[in-house]
Amino acid sequence: MGPSQWPSGTAPKRRVRTADNREEDPSFATARGLAAVHRNLRLSVVIPCYNEADGIRAVLAALPSVVDEVVVVDNRSTDGTGDVARSLGARVVREERPGYGAAYKAGLRVATGDVIITLDGDGSYPAEEIPRLVDVLEDRPCDFISASRFPLQTPEAMPPLNRFGNFVLTLVTRLLYGYAVADSQSGMWVFRRPVLGKLHLTSNGMPFSEEIKIEALAHREVRFHEDRIPYRERIGEVKLRRWREGLENLLFLVRRRFGRRASG
Repeated sequence: MGPSQWPSGTAPKRRVRTADNREEDPSFATARGLAAVHRNLRLSVVIPCYNEADGIRAVLAALPSVVDEVVVVDNRSTDGTGDVARSLGARVVREERPGYGAAYKAGLRVATGDVIITLDGDGSYPAEEIPRLVDVLEDRPCDFISASRFPLQTPEAMPPLNRFGNFVLTLVTRLLYGYAVADSQSGMWVFRRPVLGKLHLTSNGMPFSEEIKIEALAHREVRFHEDRIPYRERIGEVKLRRWREGLENLLFLVRRRFGRRASG
């Protein structure tokens, strides 16, 4: 997906017509009876999900009141994840193409907030950190924050093999691209919506996470920052295929660095 395919600027608050032709504001804040404004910015949270019915319930319950819109991408779930998210006030987008990157592209395409925040649907990233990270975005100031999990505050939150894989991929990112990142694989980002129009994002798979950071770091108009967060044990079944997806990420880094921008 190239820069011209992303939305740019700040969209007006989205309104829809109900079955009886009434106009309705479907925002997450309104669904919960809240008036959400933080730093005069509309905040959208995008969450890709594959069979995260238990996790998404906890994630949505933990979201702070400053969140205006939640987009949950149901990536071919079979456990009712989309129904659970919809019942709790989220906007649900169904994405039939499998893959982390494909799910994110579908969700980011429809998010309308001034600032977009991403989380996983398993409860491992701290939703309560959203207001603080938005404050950092404004006060530093910067355009893209990647939330670093390392060093882990709770070591048992990530199995040793996962920690080793993250270390290798982050080290390779540093060596190949020259960026002193602490966590190249983090799935929690906070960024201004116009940033999307500046990035060339190709991956439909797990490499999307490292790709969006590399693109943001490489763009001279995007001010990048990493900020440490607490990381927790996931809720529900582990779906990560460690060796396969670790190798996919590694090969993507090499191919991208040496000129082959094949989607992964």
